[in-house]
Amino acid sequence: MLMATGMTCGYGGTYIVNDCALWVNKGEIAVIVGPNGAGKSTAMKAVFGMLNLCSGSVVFNGDDITHLAPQERVRIGMGFVPQNRNVFVSLSVEENLEMGAFISDSNVSTLKEQVFELFPILAEKRNQLAGNLSGGQRQQVAVARALMTQPRLLMLDEPTAGVSPIVMDELFDRIVEIALTGVAVIMVEQNARQALEIADQGFVLVQGSNRFIDSGKLLLANEEVRRSFLGG
Repeated sequence: MLMATGMTCGYGGTYIVNDCALWVNKGEIAVIVGPNGAGKSTAMKAVFGMLNLCSGSVVFNGDDITHLAPQERVRIGMGFVPQNRNVFVSLSVEENLEMGAFISDSNVSTLKEQVFELFPILAEKRNQLAGNLSGGQRQQVAVARALMTQPRLLMLDEPTAGVSPIVMDELFDRIVEIALTGVAVIMVEQNARQALEIADQGFVLVQGSNRFIDSGKLLLANEEVRRSFLGG
């Protein structure tokens, strides 16, 4: 579904990502982990077209999209949920979802009910302002709104940042359910051990480059990965 290779990019002439590769197949979950400042979020932004690549390429569903703008990538099936400022706080939950359906040709009411089935708490709070929700509920709104575009690839930047362990587990369960529908998921995650437990593919980034690439299970079993990146 996604194959990004040789990605090199950064800000103001400073390279943050260096010859980085990321990929994920349909219906699978890929997780990007690594220390702070490793370039994880920068790599995600490059895949989504928010940063221009100095070198490398991004291929989506067999087509080279390296030079497409982010809005064009949304229209061909990519959904991106940033870590911060990812909901419209002055709009209700339902209005946030409707904003996400602006490019959809499908019945908006049907899409909303599908999303509410995945996130029941949002159905209960559909008329509440997103700004009045808890951090975990806001994250659910952000993911749900991205799903309203019916993406084939869902990109999540730190989806469990700042949420409780219980909410983290719930979000991971929903991400697994999303992948089971055939959507490819690629995410940056600070809770590395828990994320790798649900990952089909894992990428450990250090200083913008791939240090380890393997399945989630094999990365969890790798002694060096455990010692250096997972706290032993």
